[in-house]
Amino acid sequence: MKIIVIEDDKNIASMITLTLRIRWPEAEIENSYLGRDGISAIETQNPDLVILDLGLPDMNGFDVIREIRQFSNVSIIILTVHREDDDIIAGLELGADDYIIKPFKQLEFLSRIKAVMRRREINAIEVDIKQGKYKLDSQKRIFFVDDKIITLTHIENIIMRLILQAQGKIVTNSALTNALWGYDYPGSLESLRVCIYRLRNKIEKDPKNPAIIKTRTGYGYFLGDD
Repeated sequence: MKIIVIEDDKNIASMITLTLRIRWPEAEIENSYLGRDGISAIETQNPDLVILDLGLPDMNGFDVIREIRQFSNVSIIILTVHREDDDIIAGLELGADDYIIKPFKQLEFLSRIKAVMRRREINAIEVDIKQGKYKLDSQKRIFFVDDKIITLTHIENIIMRLILQAQGKIVTNSALTNALWGYDYPGSLESLRVCIYRLRNKIEKDPKNPAIIKTRTGYGYFLGDD
């Protein structure tokens, strides 16, 4: 496994590197202390995982995610000192796979990494999923509806895959949050609602009266048959 750590605090970067080497002694780990250097390293080395601090001295961490997602689908775990839901949701919607709030415990850090890598393996199994007039290429994260070709974020791709696979049955809120983040964290339901809202704005003709992603209030979501 190849890992790139983008963290400007050298003490934290060293601690992360040591933790990773203890758990995965065979892993190739590289530290970048600036966002721009990290992006260049990802482009040339094609890592399996990126650990990204949002508070970098040369550029905004959200901009780093945006640039990475232009050329790579690498797993990204963001590090942040902020507990605000808006920041967390923004990072996840831009394409991060998970987040960890500083300071964090080593066991929590390792469990999050293992969960992200496990979900990546599971989500890579399905390539093309068809249900009625809808089609999802989950490998390329492209959704086809009518004459539209819509590129999805990593999170949107997982949501659509689960809803299509359910074939009109309800996918519960808990099933979705666990597939996205591996657990129900405080505020996960609100994060899910925001993700669904943004996804509907992409794929629905009328997001206020959705025909593709229907809601069972308080329970979950299901595929419409309109």
